[in-house]
Amino acid sequence: EPVEKDGIVYARGVTDDKGQLFIHVKALEAYLKTSGSAPVNVKYLIEGEEEVSSPNLLPFIQDHLELLSADVCVISDSSMVRIEEPAVTHSLRGMTYLEIHVDGPREDLHSGFYGGAVHNPAVALVQILDTLYNANGTIAVAGFYDDVVELTDEEREMIARTDMPEQQLKDATGTPKQWGDANYTIKERVSARPTLDINGIWGGYAGPGPKTIIPAAAGAKLSSRLVANQDPNKIFELIKAHIEGVTPDTVNVEVKLLTTGRPALIPFDLPEMQAAKRAYERGWGHTPVFTRGGGSIPVVADITDLMKIPVVMMGYGLDTDGLHAPNEHYRLEMFNRGIETAIVYLEELASI
Repeated sequence: EPVEKDGIVYARGVTDDKGQLFIHVKALEAYLKTSGSAPVNVKYLIEGEEEVSSPNLLPFIQDHLELLSADVCVISDSSMVRIEEPAVTHSLRGMTYLEIHVDGPREDLHSGFYGGAVHNPAVALVQILDTLYNANGTIAVAGFYDDVVELTDEEREMIARTDMPEQQLKDATGTPKQWGDANYTIKERVSARPTLDINGIWGGYAGPGPKTIIPAAAGAKLSSRLVANQDPNKIFELIKAHIEGVTPDTVNVEVKLLTTGRPALIPFDLPEMQAAKRAYERGWGHTPVFTRGGGSIPVVADITDLMKIPVVMMGYGLDTDGLHAPNEHYRLEMFNRGIETAIVYLEELASI
């Protein structure tokens, strides 16, 4: 059950994304109660599968394009670093999610009998994974960066406004030191550059006490965050080809694609984006920054491509709200300011 304490609501999904979504409902409610009508026509599309890549949303949009027709789409599923510095997200990374299976012997083997004669699948997996990365933090897969569009000076200046000092990164994560491509700032690396992360590894025995086996199989799950102009399926094929190319003939490997999502980039000079800027200035009380989001919302690219309209991502949460974690929370101050900003945005859209 939700708990409110000292002006903060604690609940699963309260900031990601129930609270932010409810802001738009309350904004329209305020208009209807005070004016009798809204300054623009408003349609709501609410679905609850975003955290599992929204498998049913794209077919729904494809089947109901006329019903959903609009001039602009507003999504509030993002956040800001500080209350005094709201953010309009104009870019999201895409996603390629895959799984690797390595096997050798038909069953677990006694390491005293076969160790040194049979290639351990767990060892082979680690050796394969090691080839994916260069020592400087870049990805070693051939062609991985080919379609990446380099940041302009203007974009880098804008990203620098919300850059994360190393101490802030250490405080937020507990990590002893930053890591990654030194040619880019921390904020650039987590929002405007592609990544390839190992999300989990399994294989062999991990219970209490010893068990001296050579496991029959081992595996790993990997996710690649992609930036504008990168194709998720192409990236999968590149990674798959790399893995198959480095796998020795002493083991077998299978690479499976689990899910994808395309990246999105919306120009921040569009009238609808500038209207959001003015709405924050009037409703929130501060000028927003246009920022790139490091996460993925696959439907954003689907909407821009299918409906041919801009998607304006107006975030009303904080990066420190504990998204996806115990004690996820949302400040009522953020909620109320969000309602005021959403109200003003409807007015700003009417003036375009």
